[in-house]
Amino acid sequence: MAGKAGIIGLGLIGGSIGIALREAGWFVVGNDISEEQRLLAKELGAVDEIGTMKDVDIAFVATPVSGVVDAVRQAIDEGASTVTDVGSVKGLIAEKVNSPQFVPGHPMAGSEQEGIKGARGDLFRGAAWVLTPNSATDDNHFAQVRAVIVDLGADVVVIDADSHDELVAVVSHVPHLTAGALMCIADNHSQEHRPLLRLAAGGFRDMTRIAAGHPGIWPDICMDNADAIIGVLDEVIASLKETQKIIQGKNKDALLEKLQQARIARVNLPTGVPHDIDLDIVRIPVLDQPGELASLTRLATEIDVNIYDLEIAHSSEGKRGVVIMVVPSDKSERLVGGLMANGYRPSIRTME
Repeated sequence: MAGKAGIIGLGLIGGSIGIALREAGWFVVGNDISEEQRLLAKELGAVDEIGTMKDVDIAFVATPVSGVVDAVRQAIDEGASTVTDVGSVKGLIAEKVNSPQFVPGHPMAGSEQEGIKGARGDLFRGAAWVLTPNSATDDNHFAQVRAVIVDLGADVVVIDADSHDELVAVVSHVPHLTAGALMCIADNHSQEHRPLLRLAAGGFRDMTRIAAGHPGIWPDICMDNADAIIGVLDEVIASLKETQKIIQGKNKDALLEKLQQARIARVNLPTGVPHDIDLDIVRIPVLDQPGELASLTRLATEIDVNIYDLEIAHSSEGKRGVVIMVVPSDKSERLVGGLMANGYRPSIRTME
């Protein structure tokens, strides 16, 4: 799959998308409010030319969160066929843009490098890329965005916008704030004990690495996702207070149990997708109507079934179609069970 793509916002993420698309054979048009960013994007090979989103097959909006809604509307008005974004808060964006052409998204990838000078084409390989389609999202536009993202090497995860915002508060937003708090504490202590930061070992450096990211994007993110972030901060504070009480009570067994729970959870974090696995093909008859494809992929995400390939076959007779999913054989029965529980009548066969 290749064609003409557009990018609004030529920073680290937008530039990396541009490089990855060009490496995959796409012709890429980009734009940015900063003339310097536009020139750098052309110079560094992130875009083929600077221009509007007229006639692009797919447009990526990679502006700061506060500018996403306007940029999405701009891309649609300029003539983009399909539009997606990369904002790390989805609820407000999905609520304000109600277009069948728009598929809200968020790649869970980044770098301590700042701006387009840190862009690289492999940034999304193996990373989770969340899509949060709403009831207005057209299945064909959703399928196009998903296919392009898979071509960039990312693993697509489909959930609703509110769930996304709650989850990223846990795995992204609060960790960044926590790392920032630890670094500020260390910095304050270093004013009195100058050798302190020289003693920072691997564990401290690993845990606070994300604090080196550019701070400029975070105020908007934290304001737009304030409720979810405050809720998770409350949980973090409560957990630390619990740990404090355990240590004050010199309860070694309770502390060991808490640390062991954390260790097991960390060891069992999902890793990369293995290549030597058996696959099944699951075919699902559906009504040919908006939202069907998004609902099915969201269900697969909820029951932890990875989709390796996806196709929607429209019927020439009536408003029916078939969604075809390629999934791991060891989880295909789980998917079929989930589909049947939701009223679908799928069929399954082994992929040769």
